[in-house]
Amino acid sequence: MGAIFLQVLVFASALVGLANGALEFESVQLKDNEVAGFPGGAFPKGKPKPSTARCKAFPGSDDWPSISEWRRLNASLDGALLNQDAPAVACYPGPSYDASKCSFLVNNASSTHYYIDDPISVLTTWPQGNTCLPAINPAGNCTRGGYPSYIVNATTVKHIQLAINFARNNNVRLVIKNTGHDFGGRSLGAGSLSIWTHNLDAFEYLPSFALGSYSGPAAHFGAGLEQWELFNQMILNNITIVGSGFKAIGANGGWFASGGHGSLASLYGLAADQALEIHVITADGRHLIANELQNSDLFYALRGGGGSTYGVVTSVIVKVYPPITMMETSIYIACNPPPDTTARARWAPITPATNYVNNTERFWEAMNIYFRFKKTIVDTHNVDWDYIYPLGPDSFSFRTRISFPALTVSQAADLLAPLYHQFSAAGFDFKPTNLTELSSTRLPYSGTSLTAPPGPAVGTANTRYRSRLYPRSNWENSTIFNSTISAIRYAVQTGGYIFHGLSYGPTLQVAGYPGNTSAVNPAWRNAVMHGALMTVQPTNLTPRQARDEQTTMAIYTERIRAVTPGAGSYMNEGDPGEKDWQGSFYGRDGTYERLLKVKKDRDPWGLFWARTTVGSEKWEVESLDGGDLYPWSQNGRLCKTEKEGKGKGKGKKR
Repeated sequence: MGAIFLQVLVFASALVGLANGALEFESVQLKDNEVAGFPGGAFPKGKPKPSTARCKAFPGSDDWPSISEWRRLNASLDGALLNQDAPAVACYPGPSYDASKCSFLVNNASSTHYYIDDPISVLTTWPQGNTCLPAINPAGNCTRGGYPSYIVNATTVKHIQLAINFARNNNVRLVIKNTGHDFGGRSLGAGSLSIWTHNLDAFEYLPSFALGSYSGPAAHFGAGLEQWELFNQMILNNITIVGSGFKAIGANGGWFASGGHGSLASLYGLAADQALEIHVITADGRHLIANELQNSDLFYALRGGGGSTYGVVTSVIVKVYPPITMMETSIYIACNPPPDTTARARWAPITPATNYVNNTERFWEAMNIYFRFKKTIVDTHNVDWDYIYPLGPDSFSFRTRISFPALTVSQAADLLAPLYHQFSAAGFDFKPTNLTELSSTRLPYSGTSLTAPPGPAVGTANTRYRSRLYPRSNWENSTIFNSTISAIRYAVQTGGYIFHGLSYGPTLQVAGYPGNTSAVNPAWRNAVMHGALMTVQPTNLTPRQARDEQTTMAIYTERIRAVTPGAGSYMNEGDPGEKDWQGSFYGRDGTYERLLKVKKDRDPWGLFWARTTVGSEKWEVESLDGGDLYPWSQNGRLCKTEKEGKGKGKGKKR
C-alpha cells in the first residue's frame, strides 16, 4: 500500500495548477506567430465562412488534406498525431497479424484497462460498423470502418487548438474522445480527426475558492481524469466530490456534459450542478474561461447541454464537500433460477444471500413492492442501482444496491425497515442483508485504501440502450404506477430485455448554487428513476437484421413511453434513434432552442458534430457505396442533409 500512496502522491504533486488559475497543461497555448506559415493551423480571421461543400472531406476525395499537410500538422504538434489501426487488426491475415496480441484481445483485454487506455477504441462496437472484431479465426476482412483517420494525443491546450484549426480550415470531420465509454456513437467517425483528451489528467485541490456567489473549497481537474483517479484524490485530500459509480468513466467528459449521475445525486445533485468554472476551447480555436461572470452562455450550455458540440472542455472547477461515510446494502431475488450458465454468471450472479420465489406472479409482486419503495429511497437523499434479468422461460433474477450517503448503520436500517415489513406482509420470507460501510475500493466516501492503476476491468460489447426518466407522478397515482410496472414486465418477460433502473432525486433544491442556471434536462429534476432497456446485439447481424431488431425493441419501448408521456431520456444511455430526441434528451421547456442559439453563436462553422447533439439534425452519416448502414453507425461520410446540402461535394443518400 505504501508504494501506491507514493505513486499517487507523486502524481498529485507533479500536476498542480498555476497561479493564474490554469492547470499546467493549459498554460501551453498556440500563438498566432507559430502558425504564420501554416494556413492549415491558423486561427480564423474576419467573419466566419462555413464551407459550402455538402460533405466533409474524406480520404480519397479531392479536398482531403495531402500527406504533406498531415505531416506539417504533426510537426506543429511535436509528434502528437497518431495514425493507428484498430487493435483487432492483429487477428486478421496481413502485415499486422500478431497471434499473441490477438489472443490477448480475445481472452484477456476485457479484464484489464486496455481499451480505456487505447487511443482509438470505444466500448461499444456497433458505431464502428462491426467491421474489425477480435476473434481467433475471424471471418471477413478488417476495415477501418468508423474509426478516425488520425488522432491527436492531446497533452496541452496547444494540441487541441491546432486540431480544431486544422479540421475547420480543411473541412475535416472532428470528433472528441476521452475514455471511449460511449453507447451513442459520439466518440468516433469515419474520415475524422479525433481529439483524444484522455491524458489531460491533472488535479489541484483548492482549500479556499471564491467566485460569484460561491465561497468555499473547490477542486480543479483536467478533462481526462478518470473517476478512480478522482476517488484517490478524495482520499489523499480527505474531501468528497460528486462522482460516478463506475470508476473507468471520465470525471469531466460526456458523463459530466449530459448531467452526470452518481451515488450522491440525491444528496448534492448531478455532476453538472457542481461546476463553478469551465475551461473550454471553442470552434475558433480560442481557449476561454466560462463561469457566471464571463462567457455565461457557454457556462450554461456546458453544464448538462450535451458534449461534443460547443467546444472541447479542458478542465473544470467544482464544489468540494467534507468527507462522509457511505452505507450500502444489496438485495437479490430470483425466480426459478436455471442451471448456472456463462450468460447467467455474466448478467445475473446468484449469491448465497439470494431470496427465492418459485412463481412468476410472485416475482413481479415483489418487484412491485420494491419499485414502490424507490420513492422513499430518493426522498431521503439516497440512491439505488438495480437490474432485472430474463434468464429463460418464467425465470428471472433481480439485484439491487442501495447506497446511503451520510447515514449511520442504525439510520439506514430504520429506513429499510418498512420495505421488509411490506415484503413480510405480502408473505415473502426475505431476509435483510447486512449493511456495510463502503471501502474506497468501491466508492471513495469512506476508508483510506487507494485504487492502484490500471484501475477497473473494462471490455467491449455491442450494447444498445433505450432509457426513460420516470417522473414522480408515476408514483403518486396507483393506477399509473401499476401500468408502469406492467410495461417494464412486458419488456423483460416477453421481449427478453434487461431492465436497468437507477433511483435518483437531483432536484434543484439539492443541486444548490449554481445548479438552477444549467442546461440539465428538466426531466431530471422531477424524476424518481432513470430506467433503461438493455440488450447486447450479436455482432454477426447484417445491417438490415440489426435494424429490424431495433424496430422490435422499439415496440417494447413504446409501452414505456405510453406510461411516461412527455418525460425525458438520459442521452448517454439513450437510443440514438430516439423519436423527438430534441425534447427527450434536452427538455420541452425551451431548453433546446436556447442551446441551439449558443451552438450557432459559438460554432457558426458547424465544426463540432455528434449524433443527437444540439444542431446535429443538419448532418447525417451516409453510406460510402449507397448500401445499408449498420443502425446509427459512424462508418460513412458526414454530409449535410438534403434540406441543408448545397454546393460541391458528393455523397449518396440512403
